Formats: sequence, C-alpha cells, structure tokens
Amino acid sequence: MWGDEDAPGGHPLANTWQGEFPWENLATNGYEGTSPVGAFPANGYGLFDMAGNVWEWTCDFFRARHPDAAAKPCCVPRNPRVETSVEGCVPGQQDAGIPRKVLKGGSHLCAPDYCLRYRPAARQSEAVDTSACDIGFRCVVRT
Repeated sequence: MWGDEDAPGGHPLANTWQGEFPWENLATNGYEGTSPVGAFPANGYGLFDMAGNVWEWTCDFFRARHPDAAAKPCCVPRNPRVETSVEGCVPGQQDAGIPRKVLKGGSHLCAPDYCLRYRPAARQSEAVDTSACDIGFRCVVRT
C-alpha cells in the first residue's frame, strides 16, 4: 500500500482490514470500523485519509471506458467525457437503468486477500441510490 510495505515501520498509514477477510478482523490499527478523520498521518500533500476508511463519492458519472483521453486530465474541472446521468448507466449490470458515479479510495473493508483498490488512483462504479457503512464523501476546505 505504501510502496512495498503495508505498514512501514510496523505502523499502518490508513484504515484498512487487517486479517483474513471477512471472518478475522484483527483491528491492529485500532479500528474495527471507520476511523475519525486525521487518525492516520497526512500524505506528502497534507491530505488525510486518501486511502482506506470509506469509499468516497465523486461528482463524476461512471463510464467503464472513455472514448477519448482528455488533453490534460489532471486540470479538467469536471469529467468532460460523461455529460449526462444517462451516460452514467452501465448496460449489463444489475439495475442498468440507474446512473452510476465513481467511488475512489477504498475502505476499512479492503484487505489484501479481498480488495486491492484502496489507493487514490483506483476507481469503481456504484449506483447513485446506494448507501453502505463503507461509503462516504470527502469534505474539502480551501485555506
């Protein structure tokens, strides 16, 4: 998770599952479920909880594959490739008529033997009418 180590120096840097999922939660990081914001150190940019704890909703509608890459995707203020909620529907999935949005970051239920998407670059889709104990959102304060 952090380079080649899950817990550099023996200290976990995010709230993820420890033990064999789903029957053995060792809670070696001190949390069986969600953790409070700031329970783990900030990353190099001063941001907390960018991985683990809860999957975070984004404002982008999901599309499995984008037809074209943005010229500079890091600087685009919105998802330029999905304009409407209808485009966020994923044919062939359960409830295919319900738009899906992008979730990022992984959760406290992510474990190496179950889920390898607990990293900021990972993304998955979720129907917009979904709620769960491991889905939340990120509040950002500009200073």
